[in-house]
Amino acid sequence: MQKDATFAQAKSLAYPMPVAIAIVRNGRDKYNPVTLGWAMQASHDPPMWAISVAKTHYSLDAIRQAGEFVLAWPSEHQENETLYFGTHSGRDVDKLIEAGTRTRPAAHIASVLLEDAVANFECRVVAECEAGDHVVFVGEILASYIHETPANRLYIVGPGHQVAGIPRQ
Repeated sequence: MQKDATFAQAKSLAYPMPVAIAIVRNGRDKYNPVTLGWAMQASHDPPMWAISVAKTHYSLDAIRQAGEFVLAWPSEHQENETLYFGTHSGRDVDKLIEAGTRTRPAAHIASVLLEDAVANFECRVVAECEAGDHVVFVGEILASYIHETPANRLYIVGPGHQVAGIPRQ
């Protein structure tokens, strides 16, 4: 039996949630990663991901200008980097350098892959939709990569900035 609840009460039951990192080249030829709590598969054919970016994030305009992004699923070994990317602005700092993140160039777009991620996807923006205080970008997947050594994926385990690797089943 269901009972009435506030949105916050019901939403709290959605955790753990996957966390993702979008990486985009900004206008100053730096690569800016942003931690995202909202990403989903949007299509099988062609394969697409959708990401939701806050309107206040520095990465929003960079994605609009670049028209592309890498979407990375961070591993449990990237907890500190993931938290750093979500709590610092690319306006102020080169987050990849400051976090000591290992990267390699993407093959099909002007961005970088996160070497220690579970998976990386090179995406070209094909649609954009305003959604309240966020903008949803739909990216067609141009290339996909997985880490050669399997690791657990990182998840948000609470409504704040708490993250953890959850063992794969």
